[in-house]
Amino acid sequence: MTTQASGSGSDDIGDGPLIARAAAVLVDDRGTVTGWSPEAERLLGHCAQEVLGRPITALTERPGEEADAEWFLRAPDPARCLTVVFRTRAGRPLRVAMSCRALHTTPGGSLRLLLLTDAGELAERRLRQAMLHGLGTQSTVALTIYGPDLRVTWANAAARKEVPGEAATPRPGRGDGEPRPGRSEGRPYPASRVPSGQHPDSARQLLRRVLDTGETVTGLQYRGRIPADTGHEHVWSLSYYRLQDADGRPLGVCEESVDVTDLHRAQQRLALLNEASDLIGSTLDLERTAQELAEILVPRVADFTAVDLLGAVLDGREPDARAAYRTGDMRRVVHHSLREDLPEVVVTAGGTVGYPRGSPQWESLASGRPVLNAVLDVGSPWLVHDAVRRARMRELGIHTHLVVPLRARGVTMGVATLMRWHDPDPFSAEDVLLVEELAARAAVCIDNARRFGREHRSALTLQESLLPHELPSHAAVAAAYRYLPADTVAGVGGDWFDVLPLACARVGLVVGDVVGHGIRAAATMGRLRTAVHTLADLDLPPEELLTHLDDLVTRLSEEAETAYPTGTEGIVGATCLYGVYDPVNRRATFARAGHPPPALAHPDKPVEFLDIPAGPPLGVGGMPFEPAEVEIPEGCLLALYTDGLITASGYDPDIGLERLRFALAHPDRPLEEICDTMERTLLPDRPRDDVAFLVARPSPLSAADVASWDLAFEPAAAGRARALTIDRLTRWRLDDLSFTAELIVSELVTNAVRHARGPVALRLIRTENRIILAVLDHSNTSPHLRRARLGEEGGRGLFLVAQFALRWGTRYTTDGKVIWAELPVPSASPSPST
Repeated sequence: MTTQASGSGSDDIGDGPLIARAAAVLVDDRGTVTGWSPEAERLLGHCAQEVLGRPITALTERPGEEADAEWFLRAPDPARCLTVVFRTRAGRPLRVAMSCRALHTTPGGSLRLLLLTDAGELAERRLRQAMLHGLGTQSTVALTIYGPDLRVTWANAAARKEVPGEAATPRPGRGDGEPRPGRSEGRPYPASRVPSGQHPDSARQLLRRVLDTGETVTGLQYRGRIPADTGHEHVWSLSYYRLQDADGRPLGVCEESVDVTDLHRAQQRLALLNEASDLIGSTLDLERTAQELAEILVPRVADFTAVDLLGAVLDGREPDARAAYRTGDMRRVVHHSLREDLPEVVVTAGGTVGYPRGSPQWESLASGRPVLNAVLDVGSPWLVHDAVRRARMRELGIHTHLVVPLRARGVTMGVATLMRWHDPDPFSAEDVLLVEELAARAAVCIDNARRFGREHRSALTLQESLLPHELPSHAAVAAAYRYLPADTVAGVGGDWFDVLPLACARVGLVVGDVVGHGIRAAATMGRLRTAVHTLADLDLPPEELLTHLDDLVTRLSEEAETAYPTGTEGIVGATCLYGVYDPVNRRATFARAGHPPPALAHPDKPVEFLDIPAGPPLGVGGMPFEPAEVEIPEGCLLALYTDGLITASGYDPDIGLERLRFALAHPDRPLEEICDTMERTLLPDRPRDDVAFLVARPSPLSAADVASWDLAFEPAAAGRARALTIDRLTRWRLDDLSFTAELIVSELVTNAVRHARGPVALRLIRTENRIILAVLDHSNTSPHLRRARLGEEGGRGLFLVAQFALRWGTRYTTDGKVIWAELPVPSASPSPST
């Protein structure tokens, strides 16, 4: 060997299999440098001429290390590595890992080969090798390397574990079209794993693209099963990137595969819970809520789900699970299956379910906890006496069974039963937690629906008591209506309407609108409607009735402000339209308080909106209400409505009025058809405001049904009145009423002559079922019904009238009053105008 080593070599440094590029130095047995390689020169900076013949220890940084180095040289051991600090030619200290091995002995002595390596670089190499070893044997990330021919050249332990059987030991040279051994058996590459539109359909095309372009593909997901893991389904996240040398030449493709099953399941559970929060409880319908729960569970959690609720829940009562099982009052609300023919169903929807004592449903209902049979045994005691269920479960192969209680606010209202027969996986503890969460959400919604149903029935009862059950039949007016509250949840609102029979065959028409919606507005509406009835019975003119109603609303508003000084509860207001139609003179008198005017539809000309002076809304106070009298021609139609009708579609009110004109055209149609047209033309599916409207077809009385006479203001007028009444009743073929009518007319005329001022007039009116007797005078004194004392000769006239008449009363006019009485027409009598 020459005195200077040439070239460089690769030798073991320390840890046996760790191969590193090292600088070679030859020394004799005294440690004198006899050979210095170019790598040593590059490492320490000293050229060969500077170090040859010098002790190697002279190049160290700390002289104290010389003894260690000399000992190291005397007893060379390739398995050992000594770290020595050398000083480079530039004066910089450098930690060097040095190993020593003995060479052959020469005549001049024995030689030693020193291999020097930068200690920092060596540590880095060791760390890199440890990392590679860990990736190959310990990493949970499955790594597979494909060569340029796209055949598997290497796979780490995690990758071999994923692919059992012959794929456990990767072998290159597999057949074409199979990028990795065992993929066709354990984890094939279906087109569904590659997102459409982003990557090629086949796995081989995907690998070829990554190899050719260097494009990195990440985030692909694949679902499959590992037989060693009891066949449970797993989800992997796959990534691909190209391997290349320092010059950029492709060497192959690396696949990284991470088992993200737990993360995927957690994401699925979270997504399912998020979807359930939007879907379950979308309505306040109890059965619909149960259906939504079943649709969420099937097929993502179970193959079949049945929801059974206590009868008390369905009836809106407080549930009692223990009492329900004593009485057997539990009913099937809904069931949902993978199959449309519902092969699992034993009890039909709506039927009573009879689970035996000791069944999972019974235990869950009694304890309020879920009951899981991960592996269902059809020979379980609770199925022994239930042959139908046992046979059905055995036939379908139902292998896992879960019952979860539906509990809300500490009360169990029913159970949900889940089964699997198509999905091979049994229910797990994670499934139980998920179903419990879904059932808890559904239970709260079901309880809300139950409570709403109870409150809804109460609200409807209130509403039915406040609005007319049906419009009264009246000869002068035929009417139809629609009532649509904006608060469809409660089903009540503040709008109202009425058709009121008044004295002398007249009819009162009223439509009103209370501010707000819901039960509070409905209660206020009920008070106002009652007041209108009372004031109408007094036969007040429309403007006076609205004045009294305005005073009432003012008082109600003051009471509300005292009770609710803050908030909208203290706001009370209303609008109202009131009119009186007289079929005798065919005229109507209207007054309105902040309300839209009535519409009058003519058979031969366009619909007009009557010019009624607009008074202030009720509750404002201080402003008068002005009436307007209009003629109602025969064949016309009146429409009274709230403002919600003309503003419901969100258009300008003028557009709403034009639409109303269109809907009211051809007033000769049936009233119900006209109402349907108005609803269809002007209203959306869910009006934002309460809507009420009333359509009325006035029917004037013919001249043959009305008779009027002026009487002299003298006692003899009573006799003439009796004669005229008997004669008219004879013409009307109502002789059976002659005695009663003669008595009433005599008493009324006599009272007018004795206690009022003249002139006096008598009017008889005939309708389909009434005879109206009216006496007019020019006095404002009001007659009073009283009980005459035993010794009094008079005072019994009005008492007799009250006893014989169907009803009687007094109404005031601008120049006097009218005292009237009604008699029922016998059913066999001819109809008017015949």
